[in-house]
Amino acid sequence: MSKNYIERLDPEVAEVIKKSMNQSGPGMDLSKPSEARVLSDKMSAALVSQRAEVKGVITEDRKIPGLPGAPELTVRVYQIEKKAGLRPGFLWIHGGGYVVGDLELDDPLCRQLTLAGECVVVSVNYRLAPEHPYPIPLEDCYVALKWMAAQDELQIDRSRICVGGASAGGGLSAALALLARDRGEIKLAWQLLLYPMIDDRNTELPSETVPNTLVWTRESNYWGWRAYLGHEPGTKDVESYASPARAENLEGVAPAFIGTGDLDLFAEESFYYAAKLVAAGVPTEVHVYPGVPHGFDGILAPQAEISKKFRNDTLWAFKRICKG
Repeated sequence: MSKNYIERLDPEVAEVIKKSMNQSGPGMDLSKPSEARVLSDKMSAALVSQRAEVKGVITEDRKIPGLPGAPELTVRVYQIEKKAGLRPGFLWIHGGGYVVGDLELDDPLCRQLTLAGECVVVSVNYRLAPEHPYPIPLEDCYVALKWMAAQDELQIDRSRICVGGASAGGGLSAALALLARDRGEIKLAWQLLLYPMIDDRNTELPSETVPNTLVWTRESNYWGWRAYLGHEPGTKDVESYASPARAENLEGVAPAFIGTGDLDLFAEESFYYAAKLVAAGVPTEVHVYPGVPHGFDGILAPQAEISKKFRNDTLWAFKRICKG
């Protein structure tokens, strides 16, 4: 970890890091998925224990049909208690490097989004790599998207269906926006990409010339992509549905909101993707937060002022989109 990198950290985030981890970071070891999932479960449990009560939101875990011949999927449906007419529908996709994560990981955020947008949020528990590599996780998400759009009981306005996610969930959301455009079954109104994992070519392992980053390291990124693709990342034959940054044609995809920290490993790929969206004529909003690494707003430093700003910016944009 370079001295310059450490010096650039937001002071509140730096203080948390000094107390909770050494300065090299600990990246999650995705080369050992079972151990990584144990750590992820502990993180989810910590988030649950810290969760403040969000009034006015009701939730229900439901089983829905999966892909033909595949097991059912679990989704968590979030709704506001006071329902009145058609509401926007939002599919949330959790992060975890395509290898870890579950419905609990982003539960607090899903509750906040439900209230902010006065909408229906559906969070999908897609199958994970390496046991279920690409395209299985993406197709699971597409199944959940179609299910959500078809449920008359949820009273979803089909002209205001959105997708979003963080990290690997942001990558799947970007891929889902491409897939929805090309299949033409569901027209998306918006995509919310929070520090998205969208480029398998950003996997060169650390060296004297390639710096590492806190929380989500290049080694973590390498193993996450290797698990998801089922082979070495960075090869020529990777599809854009797997690695959206490779897409050559972004015309007609849903308008996008992209948020990332400038010390995130995914910062540059997020900038490049945003530039490609703009060049394709896609309405795009980009927020870059100084001095923060990957996932800074989650379990790392949720009470830091910059984390609050990140959440407020995200919720404000979401509310604006949902209100039309």
